[in-house]
Amino acid sequence: MPSKFKCVRCGREYEPGSVFRCECGGLLEVVHEPIKWDRHIVDSRLCPMGAPYSSGVWRYKELIHPGLPAELIVTRPEGNTNVYHRSAVSEFVGVERLTMKHEGENPTGSFKDRGMTVAVSEALRQGAKAVACASTGNTSASMAAYAAQADLKGIVFIPEGEIAYGKLSQALAYGSKVIQVPGSFDDAMRVVQEASKELGLYLLNSINPWRIEGQKTIIFELLHQRGWEPPDWIIVPAGNLGNTSAFGKALADLVELGWIQKVPRIASIQAEGAAPFYKMWKGGGEVLESLHPETVATAIKIGNPVSWEKAIRVIRETEGVVEVVSDAEIMEAKAVVDGSGVGCEPASAASVAGARKLVAAGVIKPDDDVVCVLTGNLLKDPDATVGYHTGKLKGIQARRPNAPTRLDTTSMSASLRRLLRE
Repeated sequence: MPSKFKCVRCGREYEPGSVFRCECGGLLEVVHEPIKWDRHIVDSRLCPMGAPYSSGVWRYKELIHPGLPAELIVTRPEGNTNVYHRSAVSEFVGVERLTMKHEGENPTGSFKDRGMTVAVSEALRQGAKAVACASTGNTSASMAAYAAQADLKGIVFIPEGEIAYGKLSQALAYGSKVIQVPGSFDDAMRVVQEASKELGLYLLNSINPWRIEGQKTIIFELLHQRGWEPPDWIIVPAGNLGNTSAFGKALADLVELGWIQKVPRIASIQAEGAAPFYKMWKGGGEVLESLHPETVATAIKIGNPVSWEKAIRVIRETEGVVEVVSDAEIMEAKAVVDGSGVGCEPASAASVAGARKLVAAGVIKPDDDVVCVLTGNLLKDPDATVGYHTGKLKGIQARRPNAPTRLDTTSMSASLRRLLRE
């Protein structure tokens, strides 16, 4: 098999299997044998009619899982997400050349599908019968869908009462067994790792390095869409730090292939109440200290991100930054993105809120070329959206509310004229 696992901490190598941590405690990542690959092969796959190359993931198969037999690929297909420019969002952030890559357009509504198609396909290759994950929502929705498609038993561990119903409904609908764990996501993550080891479940959280290989294709596809011309900045919401890790790995792959010469700077944006990575980076520390997370952005409500070692390496290698934004800043940015006709879930808007904050601080220049990654669909957390616009979101004063107005049926025409003038 032309791929192996390598420890990000000590460099020890392993054959790919179901163990994702090194003996030294470091995370493993996938390393492929060096190849010389013609970019025109990728270009030729842009418009095929059928699977697997109609997928925005498997189009880049040789860069994510070259040894996987095509008949084991589980795809819907995923990827092929669009890039948007909206003047209202550019003005809000303060950068004219600002675009948004919307990963909420994936089949289950989030970027998680990119990693899940690869990891579930690998589970089949290994002969797994049951797969498992801990989740704040999006991972569970994606895993449940791909497990069902592959006829694998899916088991989801969620923090009790801490998951948006839009996401929980997907896990239930796709048929996975949902287990509620008292506490936070980090408690659910601890339990699923113990259960996977004890019961032989194939773990599908981003600790699994095949997830990262799939998520690399966000960057492959973005740069492909841009004619392989990198932007100055790529801004991404940061929870468990899988995307930050994947983005850096993708850029390193493209540099090695000679497809790009410039490496964009990566900015990882955390929510103020769930910012252990930011605190480590800001304080110049070498070890992340976990905390109890609190944020309206449930998709990044993580106090002990598993991929921090990979992520800090990426921030350093790309001369990137880590920033933090408040829930109020996240929801205001979301209102702007939503109002532009694009729409996203709260965690996605952290990238836009973070870009605005970095512009105000002079880190990002107004004439820079900036891409904000939107990670999830607007309908993932409708309660947060409605709560914001009706003034019922605890602790947040809406600066851009759009509450429903009750129609006065006794003078309906006058009421409608008044509403249209507002």
